[in-house]
Amino acid sequence: MSQNKTALIVSAHAADFVWRCGGAIALHAELGYNVTVVCLSYGERGESAKLWKEGKTLDQVKAIRKSEAEAAAKVLGVHDLVEFDLGDYPMDFTRETRMKLVDVMRKVQPSFIMSHSKWDPYNSDHMQTTQIVLECRATAQAWGHNPGEKVLGAPQVYLFEPHQTEQMGWKPDVFLDITSVWDKKRAAMEAMNGQVHLWDFYTRAAQQRANHFKRNSGGQAGGRDCKYAEGFESIFPRTVDVL
Repeated sequence: MSQNKTALIVSAHAADFVWRCGGAIALHAELGYNVTVVCLSYGERGESAKLWKEGKTLDQVKAIRKSEAEAAAKVLGVHDLVEFDLGDYPMDFTRETRMKLVDVMRKVQPSFIMSHSKWDPYNSDHMQTTQIVLECRATAQAWGHNPGEKVLGAPQVYLFEPHQTEQMGWKPDVFLDITSVWDKKRAAMEAMNGQVHLWDFYTRAAQQRANHFKRNSGGQAGGRDCKYAEGFESIFPRTVDVL
């Protein structure tokens, strides 16, 4: 068992982890964390319009998305990419799927977990994923589930930024400076050729969050400089000794 700190990202579709928390993955990988990414699907039906318009078959779309996700994960320094291949639009979360995710949580023992916003009227796969993550976190903590296994502690769950934040009730309370690993995130985004239209969108989002990082770290009175950042909403209270 590795002595490195660990983190777990649960991504509904193959590219979600790249756009929304690629910087956090790359940064923590550089800090020595073993970051596991669970991709529940390849996003082959609902998030691959460019490939369908090119006349690709379902098998071809899945193969391309799989290859792109694996290339992006390598760029970001992902320790383990776990592919559930559940299909998407809609995603079918069976009991078997839940127990499989519980097993991953117990194996990884993450210091923190990241997933989607709690509400997403544009994409039910996203918000259902986070509901399942919270359910599985609770099950992984239960001493009566597979007695004898090491139970999960109480890792924070961070919700990464959705695509249209104003519509989704997402309220960031954490801004992470990803300037030092921005080149890795941009390279990972450019590995996702099925969604080229999002490359610049998420570049602008990172620049906007950098502005918020600077303002909330002291602003003109002495805030840290920051060129690229990601925002997250924490689910559980954070315990501190000093403010």
